Amino acid sequence: MSTQPARFVTAENLIVEELPWGTFHWLCRPDLVAAERLLLIRVHIPPGQGHAFHRHPEMEEAIYFLEGTGETWVDLERRDVHAGDCVHVPTNMVHATFNTGPRPLVALAILSPATCSGPMLIEVGHEEPWCRLRGSTPSGD
Repeated sequence: MSTQPARFVTAENLIVEELPWGTFHWLCRPDLVAAERLLLIRVHIPPGQGHAFHRHPEMEEAIYFLEGTGETWVDLERRDVHAGDCVHVPTNMVHATFNTGPRPLVALAILSPATCSGPMLIEVGHEEPWCRLRGSTPSGD
């Protein structure tokens, strides 16, 4: 067994996390590769689902859309998103992404830094004003 950090992530060794609203394919994180400053996740969101309003207290994020259509909120600004679009979310800013199309919404989420001293994510969909924008359930229903 090699003691060298992983350099390549393939379909056989990526980490898959099933969530109620979609699937994470972890491609870069400290327990997978020797990442110190980056997290990279390929996210699959089925039609009608979404990652409800949340924030990352110590991380900024870029979301690059590969397939499908959806809507993304950054703070109180809403935009329709399509393949080829990219959204930047500053540190600790509330945001959400929902699949509004008939096919899966697929995106790459890049977060930095790779580790933090507190919680990585705080859900706020049950709080004002976020609960009034799309509802308070994880899927935004």
